[in-house]
Amino acid sequence: MDTSYEWQVDEGEGERLDAWIVARLPDTSRSQISRAVSEGRVLVDGEPPSKAGLKLRHGQTVALTLTRSLEDPPEGEDIPLTLVHVDEHLAVVDKPAGLVVHPAPGHRTGTLVNGLVHHLQTLSTGGAPIRPGIVHRLDKDTSGLLVVARTEEVHAGLSEQFQDHSVDRRYLTVVQGTRLDDEGAIETGYGRHPKDRRRMTGRAPEGKRACTHWKVLDRSQACSLLMCRLETGRTHQIRVHLSEAGYPVVADEIYGRKPPKSGSGSVGREFGAIRRMGRQALHAASLGFTHPETGDRMWFRGAPPEDFAALVHDLFGPESLQEALDGLQS
Repeated sequence: MDTSYEWQVDEGEGERLDAWIVARLPDTSRSQISRAVSEGRVLVDGEPPSKAGLKLRHGQTVALTLTRSLEDPPEGEDIPLTLVHVDEHLAVVDKPAGLVVHPAPGHRTGTLVNGLVHHLQTLSTGGAPIRPGIVHRLDKDTSGLLVVARTEEVHAGLSEQFQDHSVDRRYLTVVQGTRLDDEGAIETGYGRHPKDRRRMTGRAPEGKRACTHWKVLDRSQACSLLMCRLETGRTHQIRVHLSEAGYPVVADEIYGRKPPKSGSGSVGREFGAIRRMGRQALHAASLGFTHPETGDRMWFRGAPPEDFAALVHDLFGPESLQEALDGLQS
């Protein structure tokens, strides 16, 4: 948890701010205080200082908030989670949209990992104490199934399956556009976008191999409902591959496109349904893997949450989603 301090400058007038704080908190360093200044966690007389080397004056008030280090193991938090399967070796969780998987800058608490620590207690470290149990990830605004390791041996076994592409991951997604072939695959070199570091691209000649298989399950006048199977699992892979192919995922803020604000008849109603979708229309609907301890092949299916279900209902009709779920393994 964060810890807050507040002092008054009764001695040390003229001393540098960072050195003055370190003298009162010997377990901190000037670089830590400098970072706290840059992040707005230090206030002098209620205002953020211009620099860590600010010279202090008698009578000023200094306030500091120290956050937990990302190197520290995350604390458990009572975050509601849907645990689809739990045994002594692993668990499968149905992650809601909007939940970050593990602590990172800007998301030190309130993550899926914090909830897992609370509900399961025993999780693998996998060599990364800030990500206990995490073998693979989903984007914050993607919903669906994740497998979580509870022992080091199972973590290693699951990681090997992800590396050799024997884990079966199938997603449902709604994209803008209808002219895709009935099924196919996108295989590209994949890497960080050269001009925008928050984006990825499938147009990286020297990038890592990335492959996404798709199958069209239904079409409306403006959109298509797809099942996508990941052969590889790169960051944002489905979203990037479909967007660069000309069929962006509905409501994708980074790689998508906004629908027209007006339209007549059924197309206009579809545009309205797209605008009501508050996050990318992507759901990890099924997950298959071999249990590293028992050797059993396990398969899980998770129905999409209400927002995704409503979008599919409005675009493709009341039966389409169930038919899509029933056909996930075909």
